[in-house]
Amino acid sequence: MPMTSLKFGTSGLRGLVTDLPDSVCHAYTVAFLKHMQSAHRISAGGPLLVGYDLRSSSPRMAAACIAAARKFGMDVENCGPVATPALAYRAMSAKVAAIMVTGSHIPADRNGLKFYRPDGEIDKSDEAGILSTLDLEAAAPPLSSEPLAISPDALENYTSRCLSLLKSGSLSGRRIGVYQHSSVARDLIVAVLQELGADAVALARSEVFVPVDTEALRAEDMQFADAAVKKYKLDALVSTDGDADRPLIADEQGVFLRGDSVGLLTACFLQADAVVTPVTSNTAIELSGLFAKVYRTRVGSPYVIEGMEQARQDGYDRIVGFEANGGVLLGSPVSTNAGLVDALPTRDAMLPILAVLGMAAEQGVPLSELLQTMPERFTRSGRIEHVDANRSGPFLRSLLDESLRERFFADLGAIRENDAIDGVRIVLSSGEVIHYRASGNAPELRCYAEAAAGERADELLQWGLSRAEKALNEA
Repeated sequence: MPMTSLKFGTSGLRGLVTDLPDSVCHAYTVAFLKHMQSAHRISAGGPLLVGYDLRSSSPRMAAACIAAARKFGMDVENCGPVATPALAYRAMSAKVAAIMVTGSHIPADRNGLKFYRPDGEIDKSDEAGILSTLDLEAAAPPLSSEPLAISPDALENYTSRCLSLLKSGSLSGRRIGVYQHSSVARDLIVAVLQELGADAVALARSEVFVPVDTEALRAEDMQFADAAVKKYKLDALVSTDGDADRPLIADEQGVFLRGDSVGLLTACFLQADAVVTPVTSNTAIELSGLFAKVYRTRVGSPYVIEGMEQARQDGYDRIVGFEANGGVLLGSPVSTNAGLVDALPTRDAMLPILAVLGMAAEQGVPLSELLQTMPERFTRSGRIEHVDANRSGPFLRSLLDESLRERFFADLGAIRENDAIDGVRIVLSSGEVIHYRASGNAPELRCYAEAAAGERADELLQWGLSRAEKALNEA
């Protein structure tokens, strides 16, 4: 097989658009459908949903997937340009499989395919099953077929779910900016906010794809937020990444809320009894004392979904999962004063956006005050690039040795506890945190630091990066 950039990660298959011609989209679609037939009992000729984001390569790739599925014998519903959680909600509600063409936040020269089983996201065993069935050498562009009309059902069903979170008029008197850029949910956000009574101001719409990453904001995103809240006198500015499974929320001062803080507020608003989140989310979640149980997992939505299933088996019935990048997953149906919100165990941007805005409106406070009642914890993250598994693996394994670990962190004081859930995470006697892990989708070593003050978190991060770089160079 030729060299390819394609790789399965925690958000599906991704790679360069040049490695995703029609023939390859055809091959992966057929492999997915064969695996679904053998492992999840979908029937030949049964339904399949296909949706896509707004990057320029996505309509072509979606058309290739649709044509391949129709040739395979599936009854395809073309959901058109639609938010990933909207497609997932439609698929899970109807108990059918789905394919989302999206690269999320990555640059426009890249794209990907995200696959859904009838009961939700595929897992690692499904990835292996797809790859074992994949036949790229036999792949050929599918025969051309008449284009399918776009069905509105996925968008309409998801819109109804969004509106079940807050009462009509809940956001009256609130002026909310919508940073539209190239988010596939840009019009949906405006429509939902207006329906809930907000004065929604659409801003910065782009017909060229903009790679907005909620986990690594660009300087221009932060500058835009600061200027927009002042110019338009906004109570908040909201947005999403490209496929609308992760939110961006800035307060009335133009300051973006961290993803784990957004998740914490969402879980609080929904009165969760169990929270599931990776080890990279900050410890304010436990320190708040708001939740009966907090489950910590590895980084990635598949692990959060596993944790939510464990919480369900353990008897919890208001289960919220979230990642440090802001994506919120709902592991159980939850009743609010506006109605019943159906479970959706996949990353969703609209749920946290509406929960945070609704919480501020309900309490009659600006967004900047929502976290004032929570424990003050500040988290910073950084990375050392060009560190492949051959270097990061031995480094991380060395920190599992107690004596080596104590010497490595001696400058920072005594270690209170440590874990190896995902990489190596240590908690100092001061309660401060240093965490190292290898990136799951790039040759990088990630470092996370947490402290009770922002300046101290900055200091810890710089210490962590320089200390690790020295150790890697000495190895």
